[in-house]
Amino acid sequence: MTAATLTAPSRPIGGATHAPIARLLRSELTVVFRRPRTWIALALLAVVPVVIAIGTEVGRGPRGGGGGGGIISSLVDNGFVLPIVALTITLAVLLPLVGAMWSADALAGESSNGTLRALLMAPVGRVRLLVVKSFGVAVAVLTACVLISAVGMITGLIVIGSHGMITLSGTTLSFGAALGRVAIATGWVAVQIWAVCAVALAVSATTDHPMVVMAATLAGAIVFGVLSSIPSLDWLQPYLLTNSWASLTDVLRDPMPTSGLVHGILEAACYGVIGWSLALARVITKDG
Repeated sequence: MTAATLTAPSRPIGGATHAPIARLLRSELTVVFRRPRTWIALALLAVVPVVIAIGTEVGRGPRGGGGGGGIISSLVDNGFVLPIVALTITLAVLLPLVGAMWSADALAGESSNGTLRALLMAPVGRVRLLVVKSFGVAVAVLTACVLISAVGMITGLIVIGSHGMITLSGTTLSFGAALGRVAIATGWVAVQIWAVCAVALAVSATTDHPMVVMAATLAGAIVFGVLSSIPSLDWLQPYLLTNSWASLTDVLRDPMPTSGLVHGILEAACYGVIGWSLALARVITKDG
């Protein structure tokens, strides 16, 4: 969404006229997906499952025996697991970092370019402005998660091969059931990153420097990870967003446990509401 789009002449009768929300959303998506760094980030994320698949096949050796353990070992002749493995790995650092980059571009980037002031003065409303910016970030994040899963699924079937998803419980799921599990994992990860982006938007609304947003988000993820590994802080860990991320592997169990996944969704919703509310409070009070 550009300043020119929002500052287009409005009808004089009745004062300033709000631009149609659909047009604003389309304009914002155009801006987000025209940035070269958006496509670079998506390309790098798409490479992750390919690298994992090649590394798994190379590590198996001529006899087909895989090394290692845990979720990585479940990749042997089990290509449907690859998208979930890729999502698990990227959820740790890459996806939060990319989400923070898009959140930084949404507000801090506009501010550093001098266009945020024009956007705030345009007859669009500050709440609508933040909604449109948030929509652009959310769609970019969902696109990234779907891309990782799609590339992982295709690469897994081609490179690793599969006759169905072999779960960590030892059962085999059909093609349709495996697709359902991958879809659940994709949506769940997207919700987690949306929560990270909401917090990043709150930071982005307070600074003119996009790198500050990315650094703060990455530092927060690292600190949360450290706190989650300290046994004496077990009373704090249920409130940490990253604490529930290990529940993603539950989609590989049969029957699938839902308590950890549901807790992660509720936790992400809380962080999302708090982060977005702080961003809204800052945008409303920001000088135009």
